[in-house]
Amino acid sequence: MLETSARLLRLLSLLQARRDWPGRDLADRLGVSDRTVRRDVDRLRDLGYPVHASRGTDGGYRLGAGTAMPPLLLDDEEAVAVAIGLRTAVGGSIAGIEETSARALTKLEQVLPSRLRHRVDALRASTEPVPADRPGPTVDAAVLSTLATACRNLERLRFDYRAHDGSSTVRAVEPYRIVSWGRRWYLVAWDVDRDDWRTCSTSTST
Repeated sequence: MLETSARLLRLLSLLQARRDWPGRDLADRLGVSDRTVRRDVDRLRDLGYPVHASRGTDGGYRLGAGTAMPPLLLDDEEAVAVAIGLRTAVGGSIAGIEETSARALTKLEQVLPSRLRHRVDALRASTEPVPADRPGPTVDAAVLSTLATACRNLERLRFDYRAHDGSSTVRAVEPYRIVSWGRRWYLVAWDVDRDDWRTCSTSTST
């Protein structure tokens, strides 16, 4: 049986890995009783983790969103994937996140076990980015966030649009998806005035 501190970390990892957990499943995974799971959930709550519980035959537990970002528990493959993603973002096409990505990558690499740090370092040492002849287009991170929120919330957008011939118009659209292609980002949306689907680039040259 796991010691209490190790069991709490394991419980937190399980809650982060899946949206809903039946209490019986958690007990089986941890090798403890349902009562122990309830006590451990209370300990997590005391530490500031918002764990929600539902009663009944289908009752269980869910880790909710809190006022602060809780520590994330990553397995080996997840940690390497995050490190690679952050390194890619440092020189990517989204403006304004390079420095933030570099800081997050530094924090992650400081705590990576040596076996994982070697894997990340090997990829960095063996990969040679091909420099472009000129800076590529970038898009502001705040713009992407606004568009993504509008897609999720089914909100209508109005924005200035410049066509290939240089003419400018105001578009009213119902956004559907954001598509990344190479270094460009595109918004796929229903054009309200033209009663048709449209795709427009959200990137701007640096």
